Amino acid sequence: MSEPTVTRTDADGVATLTMQRPMLSHALRGELLELVRAVRADESVRAVLLTGTGRAFCVGQDLAEHVEALRGNAEQSLSVVEDEYNPLALAVAALRVPLVVAINGACAGAGLGLALAGDLRVAAAGAKFTTAFAGIGLSSDSALASRLVHCVGGSRAAEILLLPDPFLAETAATWGLVHRVVAPEQVLPEAQALAARLAAGPTLAYRAIKTVLATAATDPLEDTLALEARLQTSLGGTADHREAVEAFLAKRPAEFTGH
Repeated sequence: MSEPTVTRTDADGVATLTMQRPMLSHALRGELLELVRAVRADESVRAVLLTGTGRAFCVGQDLAEHVEALRGNAEQSLSVVEDEYNPLALAVAALRVPLVVAINGACAGAGLGLALAGDLRVAAAGAKFTTAFAGIGLSSDSALASRLVHCVGGSRAAEILLLPDPFLAETAATWGLVHRVVAPEQVLPEAQALAARLAAGPTLAYRAIKTVLATAATDPLEDTLALEARLQTSLGGTADHREAVEAFLAKRPAEFTGH
């Protein structure tokens, strides 16, 4: 039996998914999709951490595998975006708990799209980023264009996609693509600390926040206000909200249960 391309470990409500290969091969895409769907369905998971291994987080499509597929059956190979990348992007977007991404190294192409799906992103100092697609004569996939526009605006997104020059984590931070840049050896501990903090927090409120953020930039103001009102009304009846206000009045830390 071959070694898994993605592994899952769980501790204190945090599910950590670790990509064991730098390239998004057919096997890795399938295993990652299966694990993302599994953690979404697992009520014990209160936060998810996604990372890679070695010197790269994820550098996108396995081009050797892609060229082999093009030579064998071009039509089938070109359906991979619709058949495999899109379901993966949708599954990650559908996570109801916070997603922390630890970008331990190089991040390119669909790997960047995957990283930007995170709610919070920690990157290693000096890690290289690139969109890559235009350099190989392709448009973007994995919702990269949408996420870039959301993070940096249309003008900067156009530059990053049309001129796929590499840039470092420090530049990515100034553009808003990552939230924290730390020494390479601190990336995973920093991300683990963030994930643990989120897992101990009001997960129902986090879910509501993710819901609002997903559409706030595109929906009319009236729709956003209506959505906020519905979510606020629903959350007001939760045990977590009652616990939080009681803890505030008692001047003690709140203990959230996700109910």
